[in-house]
Amino acid sequence: MAAACGRGLLAPLGGRLRACPRASLRSLTSAAPLYDVVVSGGGMVGSAMAAALGHDIHFHDKKIALLEAGPRKEYHLPESYSNRVSSISPGSATLLSSFGAWDHVCNLRCKPFRRMQVWDACSEAIITFEKDDLDDMGYIVENDVVMSAVTKQLDAVADRVEVFYGSRAVGYTWPLPSHSCDTSPWVQVELADGRRLQTKLLIGADGHNSVVRKEAEIQNIEHQYDQSAVVATLHLSEATDNNVAWQRFLPTGPIALLPLSDTASSLVWSTSHEHASELLTMDKESFVDSINSAFWSNVNHSDFIDAAGAMFRSALSLLKPSGTAVRQLPPSVANVDPESRAVFPLGMGHATEYVRHRVALIGDAAHRVHPLAGQGVNLGFGDIACLTHHLSAAAFNGQDLGSLKHLLRFETERQRHNVSLIGAIDLLKRLYSTSLSPLVLLRTWGLQATNALPPVKEQIMAFASK
Repeated sequence: MAAACGRGLLAPLGGRLRACPRASLRSLTSAAPLYDVVVSGGGMVGSAMAAALGHDIHFHDKKIALLEAGPRKEYHLPESYSNRVSSISPGSATLLSSFGAWDHVCNLRCKPFRRMQVWDACSEAIITFEKDDLDDMGYIVENDVVMSAVTKQLDAVADRVEVFYGSRAVGYTWPLPSHSCDTSPWVQVELADGRRLQTKLLIGADGHNSVVRKEAEIQNIEHQYDQSAVVATLHLSEATDNNVAWQRFLPTGPIALLPLSDTASSLVWSTSHEHASELLTMDKESFVDSINSAFWSNVNHSDFIDAAGAMFRSALSLLKPSGTAVRQLPPSVANVDPESRAVFPLGMGHATEYVRHRVALIGDAAHRVHPLAGQGVNLGFGDIACLTHHLSAAAFNGQDLGSLKHLLRFETERQRHNVSLIGAIDLLKRLYSTSLSPLVLLRTWGLQATNALPPVKEQIMAFASK
């Protein structure tokens, strides 16, 4: 990852860097309102970032702006569930609680889950995660519910956070490292409607195609997977407690069933582009049959792998009998909401730097992951918690919010967490995207061994719950 050494001497020279005559620059900066922080991108992560700062006690005298390209939405909770949901970790719930949004989420609609079951379609290997004290492992929440809750909390701090709806940033002018009377010390933001803003700190939360990242000339390591994700809202054959998150690794990609209520679940099926297109267009009955077959069929099993896995499992049970898992059967799917099926391509990305002088990247602007671990938005919320902590301390101490001194601390902390997780997710995706016997046997033994070692599973759960 990017080294910190010497970075304080450099400023990004990309983007729309313009040489301004002294008079015109003075008129520009005097006319453009100055904000302490401008957040570019009004999705879940960008909105939550602005709300977290707006509710921070040390930001009570600061001016914050949030730029959202779309119009303001009035969120009304429909009877049917949205097909875009997120798995919210306990750590993310704590962040949302810190500025009052989580209470709104709970009052609207969310479904806690207390167990996860992950298993291989090519063998009998299985791993289960659950809390001994029956605490919630996480929560399945519709993205619109999160946005509704965060928007309410933004409205509550409207005196501190100004939201620019229908405002798209089209250009940035970065401050030079050595300020003279001819240059502005702030980031200049040009909006599509001709308005200009200036800010002490620009936070890019504008997605994996981030304009902030590109114009700051921050390199991004990208890889497009040979997969698309099919999402849909499903209805179960019968009502259950439905507090288990299910995931099965198929040779073409993982399929996950996430609880929404006692009778409904959300589907996230990662598969080849061709198969995804077929799933999107097939009739309802065939689609439901395909889902049930994906969770129940043993067509990918082989006698050799099953026998080798059984022998290894028996050996593990002799060493540690309490480490074996109790296998549960997934629920049967009976129906699908007719308009809920959708598909989107999958990829991986990671910015080599999260910060520059007066610039920070969070969420998908900084990193993009495969959905198999359900960690996408949680990584973004983790960025918010970390960056808010460092900016709050800087505001309390009267420091420059855009200084690399504390921004680099944020970058170091988050890259240590994010890089390892992104690497592990990418490795899992590749390891499970094959039916070659040696690799199937290797991952079978690995899954069985991990499941037999409670301390290892506890470490995995602790890491994923942040």
